[in-house]
Amino acid sequence: MATAPSAPVWLDVPVDADALDARIWPAGAGRDEAGGMTLAGVPAADLARRFGTPLYVVDEDVVRDRASRIRRVFDEAFGRIGANVSVYYAGKAFLSTDVVRWVIEAGLHVDVCSGGELAVALAAGADPAILGFHGNNKSDAELRRATEVGVGTIVIDSPDEIERVAAFATAAGRRQNVRLRVNSGVHAHTHAFLATAHEDQKFGVPLESAVALVAAIRAQPSLRFLGLHCHIGSQIFDAAGFAESAHRLITVHAELLADGDVPELNLGGGFGIAYTTADTPADIDDIARGMASAVEAECSARGIPVPRIAIEPGRWIVGPAGVTLYEVGTVKPVPVEGGERLYVSVDGGMSDNARRALYEADYAARIASRVSGAAPALSRVVGKHCEAGDIVVEADYLPSDIRRGDLLAVAATGAYCYSLASNYNYLERPAVVAVRDGEARVLVRRETPDDLVARDTGVARTDEGARA
Repeated sequence: MATAPSAPVWLDVPVDADALDARIWPAGAGRDEAGGMTLAGVPAADLARRFGTPLYVVDEDVVRDRASRIRRVFDEAFGRIGANVSVYYAGKAFLSTDVVRWVIEAGLHVDVCSGGELAVALAAGADPAILGFHGNNKSDAELRRATEVGVGTIVIDSPDEIERVAAFATAAGRRQNVRLRVNSGVHAHTHAFLATAHEDQKFGVPLESAVALVAAIRAQPSLRFLGLHCHIGSQIFDAAGFAESAHRLITVHAELLADGDVPELNLGGGFGIAYTTADTPADIDDIARGMASAVEAECSARGIPVPRIAIEPGRWIVGPAGVTLYEVGTVKPVPVEGGERLYVSVDGGMSDNARRALYEADYAARIASRVSGAAPALSRVVGKHCEAGDIVVEADYLPSDIRRGDLLAVAATGAYCYSLASNYNYLERPAVVAVRDGEARVLVRRETPDDLVARDTGVARTDEGARA
């Protein structure tokens, strides 16, 4: 079958529109004898019946395995050059108390960037000493809480935070570890909204300001400077950007050593994953070795010891573990150049996956309730919101007989989908369910219409008026 003229150039017509490509779908995804999709041994149809749709499904073993693997890979890569590594799970990707426990059991630290994320980590029983606290606009309440509970590291994001963190640390009677977030000027090859180390954006301080700001940090008795921090972006497929960033950071790192200890260097995260067959991220082993080689070369050239390295993966750990299940509603063919496109409407949309609208993100979809065998048709999966841009999957080939009532699965939704979820059009946020060894359990319960109405204070006034 020829590619549809209106299809994106990267999208190939599948030989089998029911097949689950192992590069995209979780390791535990498969099909049972009847053709229904299974996730970690649990039929997708059973999950939909028990927990409703839309539904976020997370393969627990995939999260645990990837957390353990990235720690092991970076330990080995940097161990070869005599360096230790701290791996922080970036909680903004997806955070629940269970996920916090999974990554801690895998030997990871946890990175949070709000008072709410801190509360979840603490509720999970995390030792505050293994937490890092990010944010470009931390409130006084957040800094007070972080210093009081003994958060391991606070990332200074702007000059005014130096005195503020110092004051709260003094009040808490402790010496607070801090890093300084800098912009290395490396422009990661990614979406503009995902590139976070260029100069004209809200995070961090210019690299050329680092020496003066570190001096100001060191002048505060209640602060201990650990090192520089830089995050060059997200969904990055190789080590080249990290290598260039390391070159620039270690140049300043070496200068800072003249006036005191600099035990760490945080190179950030942003390691990419495959959302579609067009995505070709390098193996994480190759990225780790590339980063280690760059750090070793830069430190050797300057005659300085290799510092402890910190990284902050989030998407790489949890993204591939997630699948979102939807029920198909309206299906209609729409004429397009050279043919037609099937518009497949589902019972969710941009409220449970905002990434297409925010980042033009691409995803892959498959029918989960059955196998079809019908010829593949160019399709667009859309939501039920009152927005033309309410698109979940911009383009994929689905069986041409897809119909109302089918269960549809979208791959690689473990990162940033629940985190960015909203109640737009007063849709309830879906439940998050973990699957493992043929069993399922709820991590985060589904919202109900009562939850939405309960926040509206006018309801209480209406009830009072009725009683009067």
